[in-house]
Amino acid sequence: MFETIVWATDGSDLADGALEHVRKLAEVHGSRIVAVHANELLQGRFGGASLLADEPDIREKLESQLGELRSDGFDASLEIRTGSQDAATPVEGAAQDYEAELIVVGTHGRGGVAAALMGSVARSLCHTAQRPVLVVPPASRVEQPAKLTTA
Repeated sequence: MFETIVWATDGSDLADGALEHVRKLAEVHGSRIVAVHANELLQGRFGGASLLADEPDIREKLESQLGELRSDGFDASLEIRTGSQDAATPVEGAAQDYEAELIVVGTHGRGGVAAALMGSVARSLCHTAQRPVLVVPPASRVEQPAKLTTA
């Protein structure tokens, strides 16, 4: 069902949590994995500079993660998109270019004012992507089972 899965990553722990879901889905469906990292550039006075100072470290981390996937038998590649637009735009563009059937992205799970002020790549993808988007919340929110009480 999913021949190609795009894993939207910024190199964060949240993105790493989403990778576990990508791995499981790719194993079940025999999918190709395309890690997409949007390297946002600053505009204005600092135009052309990466928004993240540790961009080379992120690239190295992602290459290492993809190397592990490849050694486990997955078809995995890295696509870095650079630009000044919001991160969701290049992620969706890559998904379209690779004809991906699914985008997987991690999220902080913030809502309301926090999401409005800080923005959310996951939220933006849900509104703009032309394919299904799997949004993975932080592990702490997923791993805690509901507590049942008896009267």
